Amino acid sequence: MALPVVAIIGRPNVGKSSLLNALAGEMISIVEPRPGVTRDRVSTIIGRDERYFELVDTGGYGIVDADHLEEHIEDQIRQAIESANLVLFMVDIRDGVVPLDEAIARLLRKEGLGVIGVANKADTAKLFPSAGEFARLGFGEFLCVSAKNPGSPGNKAVLLEKVFESIEHFEGAKPAEPVMKIAVIGKRNAGKSTMVNAMVGSERVIVSETPGTTRDAIDVRFEKDGRTIVVIDTAGMRKKSKMADSVEFYSYVRATKSIRRADVVLLMTDATVPISQVDKKIAKFIADEYKGCIIVVNKWDLAKGRAVTGDYEEYLGKCLPGLRYAPIAFTTATESKNVQGVLDLAAEIFKQVTMRIATAKLNKAFEVIKEARGGGVKARKGRPKIYYATQIAVNPVTILMFVNRPELFDSNYRRFIVGKLRELLPIDEVPIRILTRAHRE
Repeated sequence: MALPVVAIIGRPNVGKSSLLNALAGEMISIVEPRPGVTRDRVSTIIGRDERYFELVDTGGYGIVDADHLEEHIEDQIRQAIESANLVLFMVDIRDGVVPLDEAIARLLRKEGLGVIGVANKADTAKLFPSAGEFARLGFGEFLCVSAKNPGSPGNKAVLLEKVFESIEHFEGAKPAEPVMKIAVIGKRNAGKSTMVNAMVGSERVIVSETPGTTRDAIDVRFEKDGRTIVVIDTAGMRKKSKMADSVEFYSYVRATKSIRRADVVLLMTDATVPISQVDKKIAKFIADEYKGCIIVVNKWDLAKGRAVTGDYEEYLGKCLPGLRYAPIAFTTATESKNVQGVLDLAAEIFKQVTMRIATAKLNKAFEVIKEARGGGVKARKGRPKIYYATQIAVNPVTILMFVNRPELFDSNYRRFIVGKLRELLPIDEVPIRILTRAHRE
């Protein structure tokens, strides 16, 4: 059953993202002093005593966006209001009532939603009387809080209590744990947000030709074949030296964190431009993190007549050697072409990265490897011996080998072992981590 939705609505720079982070107890939305940083709906699930709700952060109502995305931002706010069961109407206690607050109040009255007024930036008790002015907006007494200052007298705990009281008549059982998390990663304008919307089947995140539209890492939950999946839209990456400001840095940090917490990573590339240094760095990061990955070649419709899939796969193998294990999918996300295929492929990769291999089957594969005797170091340094092996972890598949001398198993030999394991076991499209431990014969 769908969770009750609580949306935070307010004009720019009143502290909506800070409030979401404070109530969630972790940094989810990017917080910056300048207005207009949040554009998409950023949400998280909050629970207490077996009651749960989805808390949604939104962009500032009435923002004048530097990239002219006002219409997109307001559409996201409208969708948040339409899906909400309760609204936290947020104002700045230091500014008093301003015309944009009145405009938002009119909008909320028209929607007929339950509303809790929140007067933010009440860092000291002497500001509390100023909250009385907001009563004329028509939503009763506004609760004083200080979202960014944990030591302030403004009480976030009271706010959370009021939220739970206001939604108690809605079903709010613990949501199902996602069976898989998919992070969509790539450089700017590769089509990540378009891919996310195509996967989910709705305009969940803003899509624009303007580079850098997405800033936060946005978790979107959806159902497929009766199972819950989370797809994570991320900001487009570029070289650190070209990052314009702290917002881009925070976006980069959240994108890399999304790779680490994902089960499967979609590395989005643009078929219309050559593989760049940024693509190569992202690929190396994914490989270094031992992540299951699909290389998604997007905008393939625009490459017709200039390349065929076989040649492009060979090109990718040369450009991104660390991800040779990763399958390649060709898509046109704007038309949802092969998006379902990518989801099916992600399910297969997830199956492989979480596979448990029976010890007997694993050691039978190692018998074949030992007979091949390839990739070893020079005999004068000693001969590497593998006594037996066992799987100790999944995601990534991690194999512990008990050997005579771990130092004899250099990178070449380890690559040889991984290659043979991919040939012999049903884990041929995912990373395999090899560990060694000394063991007396």
